[in-house]
Amino acid sequence: MFQPVHAPHPPGQTPHSFTPDSRQAWMRLVIAVLIGSIGAVGMWAVVVVIPIVQTEFGATRGAVSLAFTLMMFGFGLGGVIAGKITDRFGIVPAMAISIAFLGIANVLAALSGQLWQFVAAYFLIGLGTSATFAPLMAEVSHWFERYRGLAVTIVASGNYVAGTIWPPLVNWGTQEIGWRYTHIGIAIVCVGLMTALVLVLRAQMGSNTVHDHANAPPPRVDLRLSTNTLTVLLSIASIACCVAMAMPQVHIVAYCGDLGYGVARGAEMLSLMMACGIISRIGSGYLADKIGGIPTLLVGSLAQGFALVFYLFFDSLASLYLISAMFGLFQGGIVPSYAIIVREAMPASEAATRVGIVIFASVFGMSFGGWVSGVIFDATGSYAAAFANGVAWNALNIGIVVLLLIRSRMGAVKTGPGLAT
Repeated sequence: MFQPVHAPHPPGQTPHSFTPDSRQAWMRLVIAVLIGSIGAVGMWAVVVVIPIVQTEFGATRGAVSLAFTLMMFGFGLGGVIAGKITDRFGIVPAMAISIAFLGIANVLAALSGQLWQFVAAYFLIGLGTSATFAPLMAEVSHWFERYRGLAVTIVASGNYVAGTIWPPLVNWGTQEIGWRYTHIGIAIVCVGLMTALVLVLRAQMGSNTVHDHANAPPPRVDLRLSTNTLTVLLSIASIACCVAMAMPQVHIVAYCGDLGYGVARGAEMLSLMMACGIISRIGSGYLADKIGGIPTLLVGSLAQGFALVFYLFFDSLASLYLISAMFGLFQGGIVPSYAIIVREAMPASEAATRVGIVIFASVFGMSFGGWVSGVIFDATGSYAAAFANGVAWNALNIGIVVLLLIRSRMGAVKTGPGLAT
């Protein structure tokens, strides 16, 4: 049976002692990023195929967008389940289950004869994708101390690496062999490459060392809130920011098609957005190590709202490329900041589960945002009101983050500078 392996043990406790921030930790991180880059394909494949699936099944934009909604719901729910598995048994068993779901679900999507079957298959794809994000971020946080923020955002960038490389590939496959055979190809790639990488990761981690969370660094931020209350506040904030985030990410391809630019241009914009998001995520991790997770989250939230406003006023081809790049640069570090805040303010023994809950809330926001944007489009005939809806939700997120920042500063004054970040 696989044994959970996370952070270091005290020197001398095991012949295979592990040092945080070491070369071995960075090697593990590279493998984790590769796993996330492959396993997150389903999050972006559905965005690319929405227009062609809509045509094939003769459905509305809102009905087809339910595939993204259910995929994100499965992604969030699976993150909580996979987080519990990771906290108890380690990341490797969680990844093994993820691989099985991804292989089976992509084949089922390819074989779907009705829209509801396609939507159900994407719910399973979401479950399979889940272990490659929240649990993986929590796991990586145990491997680093000095560079924890940077490491967490780097592994979270696997999601955006997937968003950079997969949309053009999925679009090409859809044009050349059809969306059904493309999904079968995705299943083969996920099962083959991810299995090999997980075996390498297991070899790096060893199989006989059990992690004791008591050895992990304690929380560094005092918000004077219970763990459950903080989890609720972070969850509401993540829902709000991700409703706003979903509008460009989910509908940019369809939006470009409606404007007459073609879905290929939209796929390129999505790829550009995700590529810039990688820069944003890594940069936010560096920033979080300097100023803390809550201030970093506030910076990202303010910048995201700024970029969304531009979508309301500009829709030329050149401007959409520019705004998409700007949006990626501004919002990429938002979601990983929640994982950093969890590790700064909550016990390590609950990290994967609590991160899973908050990420579940964020993907609920993404799924709701993707769906409601399609519904608003169907009702109004344009995306202008959908972008305005995103701006409003983003304002709610900013309000909650400001509240947490004020409490963190109050806690620092009362308990001393050692707890401030």
